[in-house]
Parts: sequence; C-alpha cells; structure tokens
Amino acid sequence: MKLLQGKSVCIALGGRPVLNQIDFEIRAGEMLGLIGPNGAGKTTLLRLLAGLLSPDTGRLMLDGIAYSKLSPEARARKIAYLAQHGTAHWPMSVEHIVALGRLPHLSSWQGPDRRDDKIIQQVMKQTDIAHLQQRSFSALSGGEQARVLLARALAAEPEILLVDEPVAALDPAHQLEVMSLLRSYCDQGGAVVVILHDLRLASHFCHRLQLLFNQTTLATGPVEEVLAPAYIEAAFGITIIPGSEQAADAFSPTWKRLPSEER
Repeated sequence: MKLLQGKSVCIALGGRPVLNQIDFEIRAGEMLGLIGPNGAGKTTLLRLLAGLLSPDTGRLMLDGIAYSKLSPEARARKIAYLAQHGTAHWPMSVEHIVALGRLPHLSSWQGPDRRDDKIIQQVMKQTDIAHLQQRSFSALSGGEQARVLLARALAAEPEILLVDEPVAALDPAHQLEVMSLLRSYCDQGGAVVVILHDLRLASHFCHRLQLLFNQTTLATGPVEEVLAPAYIEAAFGITIIPGSEQAADAFSPTWKRLPSEER
C-alpha cells in the first residue's frame, strides 16, 4: 500500500534549484533510505514530505489525498519528522519532552491519559532512555538527546516516520540499536524514510534506496541495484576495489577515491 507519493516535484530555494522532477513513494512496512552526496537535496526532500516546505511544481499525496487539502493537524497525526541536529528549547525533563509526541492526539483541553503514559514509557524503554526520564534534556550528551528526540517522534505513533541522519551523533552500538528499532517499526506496519550517509547501514537495514545526485534521482529501487558500482562512482566519485564486487555484498565494503581527473 502506497502511503505517500510525490510526482514530478520541483523546488528552488533562494532562486537556486534544489530538487528537479523528483518522483517518490513510500509503502507501509518498508524503510526507504535517502542517500547521496552533500547538497543533493535529501534534507529538502524530507522537509517537503513533512509539509514544512511546498513544491514549486509537482504534487505530494498522503493516502491519495493532496497535501494542499490536508490540515497540519491531520498530517501531524500521520507523519512524524525528526530533523537533523534537532533540539528542545526549554529546560524540560526527558519524560516531558517525549510526552510532547502525544500532542497531535490530544485536544487543546485534554491531558495525557493512561494509554498516553503507557506509550511514553514504552518508547523510552525502546530507545534506552528510561533511566534518564527525570533528567533535564539540556544536561544530556548529544547522543542521549538524539535518542530522546527519536522517542518523542515514536510517541506520536505515526504511520510514516521521516528521520534525518538519526545515527550521526551515536556510538556504534547505539547506531545499530536505533537502526534496528526503525526496522522493527517497519516490521510492525509503519513506514520510515531515513537519510543516511553510512552506506553500510543503508545496505543492511533498508528495504529500498533512493539515490539523489545533482538535485534529481539518479537511481531508486532495491538496495543491491542502487548500490551498484556504476551509481556509486557517478554519485560519490569513488569506486569499489576489485574483489569486493558490489557495495551491498558486505556490511563493510572497501572503497578507494577516484582521481579528480576521472570524475
């Protein structure tokens, strides 16, 4: 089932084209990895999908309904967005930060009930922050803050979770835990769109990849197809050392940089 679709999406920011003729879709139960070099438009695409930006041309649809016909509240109940280097601007406890994820499901005069409290405790346990729940968010390390903000996004129980580089500030063990948690979320019927720079993690956890390059889609499809040597060389200017064959063949592929005159 296609939850979210984009057709011929284009956007320019500050007079500069950022995305050009992008087609996009995400289905229930899958993790789609957005990969590509810096400046390819990955974060802009994620912000478009979150409804924080509007395309200049093209269309975005959620459950077959155009974004323009959906209220922000309706989108917030279906889509959660976790920005890169996200933060909280108030001296609040971890538990209160996570509880903010329940706001799309509460009326303006309604406080959290037992079900909300259960969900809050559950996602804190899943993200390994339950022992931090009474701590001030501002007193946490960058990695701990990243896991708190992920818990807040999960607390919203969205159908679609949009995540921008969720493992950038994490140690290797927590990187694997977070990616496993996102994959489990998909296994339970959710959909995840995640920006990743680590191709090893992308190859191991994602169902499909979309490779952006020069503000458009260079390749999209199954992991092994998108991580083919020709696409890796074109987008990143690197080639796989002979013998490793394909980037998706191993969790730890070996790379070498192409000389600039070959790029």
